[in-house]
Amino acid sequence: MSATEINETLAENLTGDAVNGTKTAATPEGMAVAYGSLVIMALLPIFFGAFRSVRFHREQKESGETPETMSTKDAAMFPVIASCTLFGLYVFFQLFSKEYINLLLMGYFFFLGVLALAHLSSPVVYKLLPAGFPNEQYHLLFTQGVGKKKEDIMNYEFDRRDLVTMALCGGVGVWYLWEKHWIANNLFGLAFAINGIEFLQLNRVSTGCILLGGLFIYDIFWVFGTDVMVTVAKSFEAPIKLVFPQDLLENGLAAKNFAMLGLGDIVIPGIFIALLLRFDMSLNKKRVYFYSSFVAYLLGLLATIVVMHTFKHAQPALLYLVPACITVPLGIALIRGELSAMFKYADNPDTENQESKEDKESGQGPTYTKKGKSPDKPCGVKRKSMLAQVSLKPPLVTGLLMN
Repeated sequence: MSATEINETLAENLTGDAVNGTKTAATPEGMAVAYGSLVIMALLPIFFGAFRSVRFHREQKESGETPETMSTKDAAMFPVIASCTLFGLYVFFQLFSKEYINLLLMGYFFFLGVLALAHLSSPVVYKLLPAGFPNEQYHLLFTQGVGKKKEDIMNYEFDRRDLVTMALCGGVGVWYLWEKHWIANNLFGLAFAINGIEFLQLNRVSTGCILLGGLFIYDIFWVFGTDVMVTVAKSFEAPIKLVFPQDLLENGLAAKNFAMLGLGDIVIPGIFIALLLRFDMSLNKKRVYFYSSFVAYLLGLLATIVVMHTFKHAQPALLYLVPACITVPLGIALIRGELSAMFKYADNPDTENQESKEDKESGQGPTYTKKGKSPDKPCGVKRKSMLAQVSLKPPLVTGLLMN
């Protein structure tokens, strides 16, 4: 399983009315600033995450790592598993105090958020440190088994610069825990989104279409059909959504009336758009499919906001994002005569062939492949892989459930 987010609606306070006198009514100017900022914050992770995914994919090939990709079966099962998990969370919140549940989750996401933010900010911190900084290398190694059965559980190399980065990002985490400030929330949310699009990989366009189509139905059912998603989203406190105050112009940084966008509405379309960028790169042509799907995402997001305010009701963003992100690039491919090439393209054909062979031999369906140099070698987890596996998937999967 990979991706995640929690609030699939763009906003909770649609009319901007004050609630119990604690919220300032949103002005048209304030709402424009809030939604404009949310749109920008949604576009940035997709743009930068997609290009980072190209680099990550290239580095994997050069290092000989077996990439971890989502299979067709995984994509088809994801909405089903997500639905079961979402309903389980709903029951859990009905039976137990949400204060204690959220206290446990806050510590969990604090750790994950610090790692995700550290991964993004480390290059900047490295450049800011003085040339004479007393750096020192460290190696954290955990193994299991003995002899030929011995394998690495964790093989993590880091240095003092990484410790400085972790300390700085830990300060942001403490700020979030202490104040629940929306800026700290967004720093973690953006880090999760960018890293998620970089590391969570689809292998084929057909797999992406299945995933998006399944979550399209999932979104509509759980938003319009029941109150489960809204109930869980309101009970769940974690940095798995981006927020921006609609009363910022009136109350400054102390603003309380927020519009919001779930990370799933960014990451799920984002990993599909990132795949299209890698397809563009394989054609050695201009990035037609990347930019067209990027613009389609923007138009879908704007359509969500317009419909939401027209009908004064929260909207499942994927209802508009999925058709836009699928039909536009596929339509362009059809016009350009590249539709067949698009569906034949695979990021990692060797991995796919190996999985198919193993599936036939074992009689089991496809699944994720484990990262490592080869099946015969210990699965060492180096710095980048550790951050990818530890800091990204749990929060993204959780967020996807509540979209």
